[in-house]
Amino acid sequence: MDASEQIDRLIAGIADWRGKTLASVRKTILAADKKIIEEWKWMGSPVWSRDGIIAVGNAHKGKVKLTFMYGAKLADPDKLFNAGFEGNERRAIDFFEGDKVNAPALKNLIRTAIEYNQAKKSTKKAPAAGRSNAVKAGKK
Repeated sequence: MDASEQIDRLIAGIADWRGKTLASVRKTILAADKKIIEEWKWMGSPVWSRDGIIAVGNAHKGKVKLTFMYGAKLADPDKLFNAGFEGNERRAIDFFEGDKVNAPALKNLIRTAIEYNQAKKSTKKAPAAGRSNAVKAGKK
């Protein structure tokens, strides 16, 4: 069973409002960018990635939590983040019963996370091969 099928099964197994909310969050995430991939990690968590992890979704007792891997680094003009402020990296959106998913704002936040992942990926430095070549050539 692939990750998308596992996520389908997870959502189908949550009979209350949390299943519907997680399904709505998932639909919005996937609509934000066609190259987003779904993964199944950490013994049963849906993960959405593009050039790195974007967010992890979980249904908890009383809420659905969407945790952004690098949320602390992202602009959040719509003030979607409402949890996870104690750390340096992650931020989360907790959805409670009756909350509506602000699809346009969530799509923008997802796209911002993708841009962050892509910028982070492109600024990784290559191994310092130049120094060892210079030493081999007798230069210091």
